[in-house]
Amino acid sequence: MNIVFLGAPGAGKGTQASRVAKKMNVAHIATGDLFRQALEKNTEQAQKAKPFIQSGKLVPDEITIKMVLERISNNDCRNGVIFDGFPRNLKQAETLDKALQEQKKAIDWVVYIKVSEKVLLERLLGRWICRKCQAPYHAVYSPPKVAGKCDHCGGELYQRADDIEETVKKRLIVFETETTPLIRYYSKSKKLLDVAGEGSEDVIEKRIIDILKQASLQPGK
Repeated sequence: MNIVFLGAPGAGKGTQASRVAKKMNVAHIATGDLFRQALEKNTEQAQKAKPFIQSGKLVPDEITIKMVLERISNNDCRNGVIFDGFPRNLKQAETLDKALQEQKKAIDWVVYIKVSEKVLLERLLGRWICRKCQAPYHAVYSPPKVAGKCDHCGGELYQRADDIEETVKKRLIVFETETTPLIRYYSKSKKLLDVAGEGSEDVIEKRIIDILKQASLQPGK
């Protein structure tokens, strides 16, 4: 089964994609991890992507798509894939569908994790990271024992530039702009499954597993 996970920054799609992939015994492909792995191996596509990654810009679609297609040819993708952070826009979605069609495969479902803007802002603006060991914290959900210090190594905690209010709001606007055509595209093909993304990680995971099971029992699936 091939599934796309969609969700705004802070919706928890990365966490849920990883959890659900393990439960379903399918590969989890996150574009951020994919870029890092390709850079470590110094592949041809990684060399093309490197200048964009280093400058903090989005990697062009043609490079991202080639890297994803190379990745899904690996043996661990035989049982299926959960795509996390890809496709990001309509062009990527159409190209992915075409490539899968050539392999006699298809995207089966698209899980759209929906979270209110209020909760997204609360989640993103409360995130802190250890400067030394990169351990994550949250001011509300998982605060450190001592304010500003990592529980593990005593390192200084800081907020990424991406998690400052002005930047967060811009990221949400960009997501909305890019995702609206994607939502229409997948809705038209009746593959879109809306999932409420507020609650504990365990509760949200169960919602996703349940809705995928129900969807797969539909006639013709």
